[in-house]
Amino acid sequence: MRRTYYLNYGSNLGDREGNLWAADLRVSIDIGLVVARSKVVESAPWGYDSDNPYLNMAVAVESFCEPLEVLDIIHEIERELNGGRSHRDADGNYLDRIIDIDIMAIGSEVIDMPQLQVPHPRLMQRDFFRLPFAEIAPQWRHPVTGESLI
Repeated sequence: MRRTYYLNYGSNLGDREGNLWAADLRVSIDIGLVVARSKVVESAPWGYDSDNPYLNMAVAVESFCEPLEVLDIIHEIERELNGGRSHRDADGNYLDRIIDIDIMAIGSEVIDMPQLQVPHPRLMQRDFFRLPFAEIAPQWRHPVTGESLI
């Protein structure tokens, strides 16, 4: 079954914009056809303190991959582009990163599994998710709450 995956790329280390495009290339090769891209926006780190602001971009990807398969592919892309470095420290706190890729939503599906929650549980709290997402899918509504992105 073909699905539309809404992803968010974020980077706050190195060539931030280049990192977003490297992730986009890998997603288009390994997951499916990227059919929409938002503008790149800058945001402050969320959930931890850092002097390094993020660049974020939302994309819509058409794919025949299953959700857990996409999650595994995203984790592999992150591992490779981050040079094997984790995005959390030993205590579970967020760290700066070359690339972070999140599944914000998969069409209007609701998934509640230990390893994957869709829509992303903090989607509506994060402007760096919501605003780029609204740019590429202004009609999207949260399938549980009915909220719009803006």
